[in-house]
Amino acid sequence: MAVVHHRYATVRGQRLFYREAGPSDAPAVVLLHGFPTSSFMFRDLIPALADRYHVIAPDHLGFGLSDAPPADAFDYTFDALADLTAELLDGLGLTRYAIYVQDYGAPVGWRLALARPGAVTAIITQNGNGYDAGFVESFWAPIREYQREQSAENEARMRDALTLEGIKWQYVTGVPDESVISPDTWHHDHALVSRPGNDLIQLALFRDYASNSPLYPKLHTHLRTHRPPVLAVWGRGDLIFGPDGARAFAADVPDAEIHLLDGGHFLLESAGSAVAALTHDFLDRVTAEYRRLAPEVRPVKRR
Repeated sequence: MAVVHHRYATVRGQRLFYREAGPSDAPAVVLLHGFPTSSFMFRDLIPALADRYHVIAPDHLGFGLSDAPPADAFDYTFDALADLTAELLDGLGLTRYAIYVQDYGAPVGWRLALARPGAVTAIITQNGNGYDAGFVESFWAPIREYQREQSAENEARMRDALTLEGIKWQYVTGVPDESVISPDTWHHDHALVSRPGNDLIQLALFRDYASNSPLYPKLHTHLRTHRPPVLAVWGRGDLIFGPDGARAFAADVPDAEIHLLDGGHFLLESAGSAVAALTHDFLDRVTAEYRRLAPEVRPVKRR
């Protein structure tokens, strides 16, 4: 079993937590988590990949064990989260890496790819949208309404997503047998988003999610131009990002590998072994091809 290290780095005056495992000179894989969780969601995937890959899984600012400055002291946007992630990876000496994105991790990952087109070598998206297709209207309509008008009524609907029941819903919905999902997951996430002031951080990001869809055409151009290998592995029962979100990647990457598995939004909790196997096989193949085409390129070791 791989040893997983739990580390901190200071980026732009903010202390960011990240998990790290695997050989430092191996091909790198960056795992980017979603709402309302943290790198904790990758606790089992990290050692499954670290036998052959250098795995980095940060907590976004405001999440997990990273700093969470008040919303009136830091402008919480997806641009800001991506900038902090980019500087963290720079500090670790990573210049080329695959990304594994889920939920909020997707818009962070897309910004990394667009800012540095040569850096992202492959994309694994697990219930992380890059297209307007797949947004489940019943879930997203209240969020769009809140983005248009921050009334007390609309804000109250958003705060429901921060409750224990609201977080549990994300974990168990669409899972054939919810008894396989550990209650530790939603209790862990709820405790962290319930810290004083964190509600305002999450509300700010709910509002800024509106900035992501306008970015999609640039992402699609990037996919067609740079042709990074894409694996979409998706919980077919997700009522936030439905299966059409996975299928959509084939429009711009015709050879995208798309797998719809029984499960929900947090597929790793119910089908972690299957996701790990698909991810490992995908990375093994695309890494071998990359080395064949560019054998002189090697990851940069951290200083």
